Amino acid sequence: MSEWLTSLEGTEAGHQLALGLALMAALLHAVFGALQKGRHDPWMSRGAIDFSYGLIAAPFALFVVPWPEPHMWPIFATAYVIHVLYKLLQGFTYSKGAYTVVYPVVRGTGPLFAVIGAYFLFGETFNAVQWLGVATLLAGIYGLAAYNLRTITVNRDTLVPALWLAVATGLFVAAYTTYDAYGIRATANPFTFLAWFFFIDGLFFMPPVAAYMWWRKTDRPTLGPLMARGVLGAFVAFFSFGSIMLATRLDNVGEAAVLRETSTVFAALIGWVVLGEKVGPRRLTLMALIALGAVIVEVGG
Repeated sequence: MSEWLTSLEGTEAGHQLALGLALMAALLHAVFGALQKGRHDPWMSRGAIDFSYGLIAAPFALFVVPWPEPHMWPIFATAYVIHVLYKLLQGFTYSKGAYTVVYPVVRGTGPLFAVIGAYFLFGETFNAVQWLGVATLLAGIYGLAAYNLRTITVNRDTLVPALWLAVATGLFVAAYTTYDAYGIRATANPFTFLAWFFFIDGLFFMPPVAAYMWWRKTDRPTLGPLMARGVLGAFVAFFSFGSIMLATRLDNVGEAAVLRETSTVFAALIGWVVLGEKVGPRRLTLMALIALGAVIVEVGG
């Protein structure tokens, strides 16, 4: 399968496949965010998810895919540090802010800086029409965050620091998007990067942190439901992160990053359908702006 994928790089078929992968990643990323922010403490939810996907990835990394080339180890080390900082910021953000307020800010900050990073790292450029699409998408995302900020009633006392944390988290979204795209392009087999990334990233940071926090709690959550959420989140992560990384190998990093941020639309729909939040005409209009921006970026390219 890896040979078939690499044969599509730079082709129209590869572009279309990358488009589908980026949109699938958008939907699944919104589901992943809701899983982490949902029923359990976000730190412990993330620990359970990371432990699950690290454990599942281990046999594939060790026994199935080709081992990484020597030059990949420094790349994995750098990616690991970037993702650790991202997860720390994300955990603090979700702990302090309402999901429907902070999630759009995180996702809105990410694509702008990912497009800039793709220019410096890969020499990718956007034309005027595509920048108009980026501006439209960002207007919808930040408009949605502002509307939610004005109407939300929970955690208002911590919303300002949560929003600053969300911006910082968005910067690290851009950092890992562009650097991981560099990593998956640096190895002959893209599944080598994915298997080893999940193995290393999953087992060596968040699980010990989450276990420590669980042990310190007086009202410890039951491990069964927590780990069930972790296993579900692991499979969502495989397809979400794996899809966007394969999309960045097949096609432009900037376009894939922008298309993934339609996840904000899916997140709002999850808030409406699952969490019982009201949508209303203003939020529908802002969600339409996000989708329109993504369409402009794609058509303009």
